[in-house]
Amino acid sequence: MTKPNAITALGPVGQLAYLPSDFDAAVKYWTETMGVGPFYLLPNVALGDCRYKGKPTGAVFSIAIAYWGDVQIELIRAENQEPGIYTGEYAVTDCLHHICIFVDSIADARAAAASAGAEILVEGKVGEDGEVIYVDPGAGPGHVIELLQNMTGADGIFQMIKDAGKDWDGSDPLRVLG
Repeated sequence: MTKPNAITALGPVGQLAYLPSDFDAAVKYWTETMGVGPFYLLPNVALGDCRYKGKPTGAVFSIAIAYWGDVQIELIRAENQEPGIYTGEYAVTDCLHHICIFVDSIADARAAAASAGAEILVEGKVGEDGEVIYVDPGAGPGHVIELLQNMTGADGIFQMIKDAGKDWDGSDPLRVLG
């Protein structure tokens, strides 16, 4: 019997994230073909105290979020070429880029990542009191795991996005959050 991985023991996958080569086409695919939406766009996100492989980076990206049942779908677009997982070797496009596990404690997430022998690729602050790490558990690009301790208020925003998709009529498929 295989020993459970310390990272997967943190909780279930809450998000599937993609880095499409054509952001608008990806929104169209998910909304029109898959019926997932509406997507909410958070433009020009920059993590606080962001580090990529231990070094400061000014990576900026935009994300669009919708729900497919209980699973969040995230579409990502790099807004600059600063080092990070959306540029360079980890910028795999048009397939699953990473999954996200929402955690209660970033300290526990760090401990689980260390126990699993995972390399921390990106770490940063989310809002006033949230934190995130993106780790490579050993399989390389396309197999990144995001471990996110949400900032205060994020659960309400995520619930609003989820609720918007319950009886969505297909109108206004990409909405700016803010």
